[in-house]
Order: sequence, then structure tokens, then C-alpha cells
Amino acid sequence: MKIYGMEPEKGRWMLVFLGMVINLCLGSIYSWSVFVGPLTEYFSGIGLEVTASQVLMPFSVFLGAFAVAMVLTGKYIEIYGPRKITLVGGILTGLGWFLASMATTVSWLYVAYGIIGGIGVGIAYGCPVAVSARWFPDKRGLAVGLTVLGFGFSALLTANIAGYLISSTGVMNTFRVFGIAFVIIIAVLSMPLTFPPSGWKPRGWTPPAPKPGAHVTCECKREEMLKTKGFYGLWICYFIGCLAGLMAISISKPVGTEVVQIEAGLATFLVGFFAIFNGGGRPVFGTLTDKLTPRNAAIFSFVLIAVACVLMMMFAAPGSTGTYVYIISFAILWGCLGGWLAIAPTSTASFFGTCDYPRCYGVVFLAYGAGAIVGPRLAGYVRDATGSYIGVFPYIVGFAVLGIIVAFLLMKPPVAKE
Repeated sequence: MKIYGMEPEKGRWMLVFLGMVINLCLGSIYSWSVFVGPLTEYFSGIGLEVTASQVLMPFSVFLGAFAVAMVLTGKYIEIYGPRKITLVGGILTGLGWFLASMATTVSWLYVAYGIIGGIGVGIAYGCPVAVSARWFPDKRGLAVGLTVLGFGFSALLTANIAGYLISSTGVMNTFRVFGIAFVIIIAVLSMPLTFPPSGWKPRGWTPPAPKPGAHVTCECKREEMLKTKGFYGLWICYFIGCLAGLMAISISKPVGTEVVQIEAGLATFLVGFFAIFNGGGRPVFGTLTDKLTPRNAAIFSFVLIAVACVLMMMFAAPGSTGTYVYIISFAILWGCLGGWLAIAPTSTASFFGTCDYPRCYGVVFLAYGAGAIVGPRLAGYVRDATGSYIGVFPYIVGFAVLGIIVAFLLMKPPVAKE
């Protein structure tokens, strides 16, 4: 068996790279804060006055549809293979962006960008992750973290491309260009994706003896997973981590321009800068999940989230100090969201095995969708009610404390049946 003419132990890294680039396209949703201002101006120009929460809603709808599609399509990855499912998802993703370029109302964006585009990403996203989880039983956290790194790094590239295109061709033409590009890129890169033969393992590798809280302790079907305390602990913690991170991502630019009052161009640049931490957090936390156990990695992430929010509450204000605090705090929040996109899939495989992984992680991933709906809407409501985003951060601190408690009590693997 060869992969790109190499032994599978080496060639499998090419599959990780392909998954990383596919996720780079799928993760363009993280550039949404760059579209908020131009879309508000666009709708105002055609006679529609929209609120902050309304313009943030397509972001939430997209991520909600993303999560639901993960649940509904997981089993088809096993039936039809990752290649075909990724192709279908890529086409729908590009179509959603393309149709969004014709929007004349915010509701149109909800359907085109939010539902169609979100479903497309939900269909495609699980495929590269499942491929990496199967090919890397020996380095699962690292491989999965690198695969989803592209999703986190996406804003580093797409936010700046979007900013340039919006300024030169307009916000609607930007949607059109992105849509066409995504269909072409994902279609080409999906062709080599495949699972290893049943029972395959890297040459010379022997599964290690299980440690408490780490490695596979049982092979569960989705129905069995839903009966365990570990699943509910993982789901709640994933929800909290995503709520904090997705809220930060959705309001990154407005917080910079409105609260800290930095220049708009710098705020756009920082969205891309934060993406470095979002992407980098994935292999880092994936490795920490392997080394420290999922529970300890989760607790560490919540401590960082709480610290970032306290810094924003205490020091975020116009001026150099406020700017530094803003950059540090949002880098942490983006990094922890990226971390949860590695902690959760790695924990799912570690706790419940890989025999039914696409369906199991699809249910776990609903926590991401729930966080996507609650986080940006909470931010929008606070902004509309108080005139500032600062009031959001005390809520996140409370959620982080709850996450520490839940992780400590419930985030444990089930005991294998005799």
C-alpha cells in the first residue's frame, strides 16, 4: 500500500496537509467580523436599517447549520467514503457564498450564507478529521490538531483577502469570488481522501497501556456513548469553550474599533493575526490532550478564558494599554477556541473509540453549534442594550468557572465492559 508513492507511515502526512487546506477554505466563516461593517453600510445604502444582532445572525445561523449537518451526515462518510462527501460539502459551501452575493435582505443572507453554506461546511468538515483520526492511532491529537489547524488559520488569509476585495470591488462581489474559489479548491483536494484498511496500524507501533483519563477505554456506538457521563461532561465543556471563543471571533473587529478605538485597518489586520492563535491552538491543545488527559486540557483552557475576560473587564479602554490588553485577551480567546476544536474530537476518539467516530463526533459537535447560536447573539444583545460589548465578558467568566467544575466532575472516559 502506497500513498503518493510513499509508505503509508510517511504518505499519511499528505492526507493531513490536504485536510488542512480544505479546512482553510471551510474556516472562512471566522472572517465574518470583517463583513459586519460593510454589510451594515450596504443594507443602509439600499434603504434597510439593521442592528448589530441582525448582522451577526448569519454567523450564528451558519455555525448552527454547520453543527446540525455534522450530526445528520456522519454516517454517510462511512457509506460513501470521505472523498464523495467532501466534494458534496465543498459544492454547497461555495454555492452558499455565491448566492449570498445576490442578497437584498438580511433574511436572504440567513438562507444562502447561513443555511446552505453552513450545511456545506458541516458535510465536508468531518471528513478530513475522520481520515486523520483513522490514519494516526499513534499521534491522534497531533494529527487531528494539524488537520483542523487550517480552519483556525483561515481568517489569517481570508480576512485580509476579504478586506482587500471589499475595498476594491465591494462586499457582494467578495462573496461571489469566494464562492467560486471554494468550489474549485475543495473539489480538487477531495479526490485523494480515503480511509486506511480495517485494522491498519503504523508499522512498529503497539498501542500503549491505557492510562486513567487517556487513550481508548472502550469502542462505543453512538447510542452507547449517549448513556455515559463522560459524553455529557465533554458536551457541556465544549459548549462553554465554543460560546466564549465564537463570541470573541464574531465581535473581534467591532470591539477593537468601538471599545479600544483602534484604526479600522489595524482592526482588520488583527483579525488575521488572531487567526494565528486560533490555528496554533489546535495542534498545541491536541498534544496537551494526549499528554495531560482531556480533562486537564479542558480545565487549562477555561482558566485561560477566564483570565482573558478579566483583563478585558479591567483594562480595555482607548489608549496603548487598552490596545495591548485587547490584543493579548483576544489572542487567548481565539487560541482557546482553536484548542477546543482539537480537544473535543481527540477526546471523542479517546473516550469512545473510532468504530463509530463520525456519528459520535457529530453529536458532540452540536455543542459547537449551540455555542455559535448563544455566543454571538449574547454579544449582539449586550451591545444593543448597553451600547458596549464590555458587559459580555463577566458572563464568560461565569461560564468558564462552570466549565472547570463540570470538567473536573464529569469529563472522564467510560469503563470498558468486560
